[in-house]
Amino acid sequence: MALYEKKAHELLELVRNKEVKAVEIVDDLFERISHIEPQVQAYLSLEREESLRQAAVIDQMVAKGEDLPLLAGIPVAVKDNMATRDFKTTCASKMLADYQPPFDATVVSSLKEAGVIINGKVNLDEFAMGSSTENSALKQTKNPWNLSCVPGGSSGGSAAAVSAGIATMALGSDTGGSIRQPASYCGVVGLKPTYGRVSRYGLVAFA
Repeated sequence: MALYEKKAHELLELVRNKEVKAVEIVDDLFERISHIEPQVQAYLSLEREESLRQAAVIDQMVAKGEDLPLLAGIPVAVKDNMATRDFKTTCASKMLADYQPPFDATVVSSLKEAGVIINGKVNLDEFAMGSSTENSALKQTKNPWNLSCVPGGSSGGSAAAVSAGIATMALGSDTGGSIRQPASYCGVVGLKPTYGRVSRYGLVAFA
């Protein structure tokens, strides 16, 4: 089984047992992305070099026998309406095509503290207003099961990336079904936490 096919908990065990390096996980994922992304069009931006840098830090910690963060070495794609200090945050809108936030959303900073590798930002209906990801101003994401079908929305890029094996996990946002509906369209698990359980700081407002 290829590394991109493994679940997050399986990858964590492999890294902690020194059976696989985080750098190998990233390399395998980006190899998969190079073949699948042109058809699925889930990503708005990819950060291979930064991902490899983050992975190398995890591998150094493993080599030194240091305690690893909870999700050390797991690649995560982030819906592009969440602020990321290191990458552009476009909300799939031409208005924000060059916007580089000066801070991370709380969910992003929490993921970084947990040791995840943020490998890219994924597509959505513009400003998360839609339910098919056809309303992105930048590209149209396809459903990996049938490229003539939509992946749902507004977190269509997140669901499609996980379903296609080009993200181990992905963050979405959900006002009225925007995580749960695309997850169902793409055949993956989507979880909407109870309102208020997760901070919305750094999530670009729906309206």
